[in-house]
Amino acid sequence: MSAASEKTRVLTGITTTGTPHLGNYVGAIKPAIEASQDPNVQSYYFLADLHALIKCQDPRRVQESRLEIAATWLALGLDTDNAIFYQQSDIPEIPELTWMLSCVCAKGLMNRAHAYKAAVAENEAADNQDPDKGITMGLFGYPVLMAADILMFNANRVPVGRDQIQHIEMARDIAGRFNHLYKGAYFTLPEAVVDEKVEVLGGLDGRKMSKSYHNTIPLFVAEKKLQKLVRKIKTNSLEPGEPKDPDTCTLFQIYAAFATVEEAAAMRAEYANGIGWGEAKNRVFEYVNEHLREPRERYQALMEDPGHIEAVLKKGAERARAEAAPFMDHLRQAVGLGRFV
Repeated sequence: MSAASEKTRVLTGITTTGTPHLGNYVGAIKPAIEASQDPNVQSYYFLADLHALIKCQDPRRVQESRLEIAATWLALGLDTDNAIFYQQSDIPEIPELTWMLSCVCAKGLMNRAHAYKAAVAENEAADNQDPDKGITMGLFGYPVLMAADILMFNANRVPVGRDQIQHIEMARDIAGRFNHLYKGAYFTLPEAVVDEKVEVLGGLDGRKMSKSYHNTIPLFVAEKKLQKLVRKIKTNSLEPGEPKDPDTCTLFQIYAAFATVEEAAAMRAEYANGIGWGEAKNRVFEYVNEHLREPRERYQALMEDPGHIEAVLKKGAERARAEAAPFMDHLRQAVGLGRFV
């Protein structure tokens, strides 16, 4: 058994349909990069570009997003010597495994997927005669592709938000079904990991920062644009000198996500003393801008050198395929598709 196989395996996918924003950094990227530096964990981080095609049919956007997301993770310090960082589309064994898993996955299981049920409910609410109007097989079957992502590398733990727990449970169901049908322990049953401490940042309008709400602050936006966006963050009408509640304030939330415990406590005291909103916005901009200055420079350099990013991803794909290819040979043999000689 190799040293890598003895480690806990943790897998995370990043869908390539948007530009990384502050909320992504605080909620997913920062903790994942810290985990990538743990020598006791074998981490797999991948650009989920096949998943991106389910909800984005704009080739230019998918291409841009792939580059932006890869550059972001590298600029922020992803340890690609320890972690395996690759593009989903560079691993041809994944779609092959998806088909094998589809052949043992009950349609009824997919009928219960939250995304599919939500799309059907939307059609029914609009009085569409066809409840499946506009629903692609990609949307319907994407939990199987997600299961293949996880099971290909027999991940033990998959960090997800609460809305994704169902997909990990589906992956477990599909893995168990395959193991039962083909009488072997081919797949490890993965566990969902939900970190209740992970912060969900508010956006410009006070709602959760999300590209679907168009209220995000891009992570590596230019300095002047960052200042402009911070100034647009919604606040209340309390005047300077009046105490303010930091726990309901998006500005404080963003500051605290980057600050040390001591710095956050000092800012909390400023709120109690009635800091003015203009001053608070200036402080948040200056602090976050300084925090992002060096990674922003690295990001810009990487964006101007896509060949380097490509090389890093190809190296990661080679490491990933060194595991995936022999495993698929084993699975082909299991299902009757092995070589004759």
